[in-house]
Amino acid sequence: MKIRFSAVIVLCLSSFAHASEWPRTITDSHGPHTFEQAPQRIVSTSVTLTGSLLAIDAPVVASGATTPGNRMADSQGFLRQWGDVAKERNVQRLYIGEASAEAVAAQMPDLILISATGGDSALALYEQLSAIAPTLVINYDDKSWQQLLTQLGEITGHEKQAAERISSFDKQLSEARMHMKLPPQPVTAMVYTPASRSANIWTLDSAQGKLLVQLGFTLSPIPAAIHTSQSMGKRHDIVQLGGENLATGLNGESLFLFASDDKDATALANNPLLSHLPAVQEKHVYALGTETFRLDYYSATQILERMSQLFASK
Repeated sequence: MKIRFSAVIVLCLSSFAHASEWPRTITDSHGPHTFEQAPQRIVSTSVTLTGSLLAIDAPVVASGATTPGNRMADSQGFLRQWGDVAKERNVQRLYIGEASAEAVAAQMPDLILISATGGDSALALYEQLSAIAPTLVINYDDKSWQQLLTQLGEITGHEKQAAERISSFDKQLSEARMHMKLPPQPVTAMVYTPASRSANIWTLDSAQGKLLVQLGFTLSPIPAAIHTSQSMGKRHDIVQLGGENLATGLNGESLFLFASDDKDATALANNPLLSHLPAVQEKHVYALGTETFRLDYYSATQILERMSQLFASK
């Protein structure tokens, strides 16, 4: 049986009749990797991937981290939505920010995971890391968190746990939709940075965009004429807007601010360059919480709870 993904990594699971069957040959953009047994010591160089690994009880022993104590991260530099879980499971911090092959090697991994894009990608160290242990490159910018969870379940042998998490969430989502009255459509979803008055707009390819569609929202298309920044490289999940393009790009009837709190929503509403927007004038600007920058089972569940509060039908 062959399973294909339209992402950087393509999984080819030979004779994959049962979830527990090993060995497995997993082929990514750098070639095939054969695993005789399920990995026992996984190192995640991507703080984005770590939450999904924890959600399926995969044996992740160490993870890259972001700046400790910022609005999205705990004192370890792990994302707040799963930081407590990582602490309970004694997940070690590899490094803060820039990747270190030496730190990875010290953990004696039997599998290393790298994200293909984003600020937490260690792709530049692929050759060094692949000399330490089998190393897979995974693209998270073109799939839902459920698709990513399924993919990681197949890689680690934790398919059952992935399916259970997704099933549990789907039940919560169905229940929530029954009791929600959605705000004006379509919507623009973003990460807004008040200091620079700029925004990263989530696309339909993003995990955030896919979740909103699941909830019944319609994403507003970004005007084709807008000249967007490519400073973060080619990505499917975001479009960067700033300057004169910002107001033009925020064309939804409602605005959803990921990785944001109510202060950020107020800052956007008070931006004089955005005061004419219908969503601002009608007060349809919503902050979804600072734990929602990266989506995984934990943050998606928090968004569902937040949406249920914001849009509870009366």
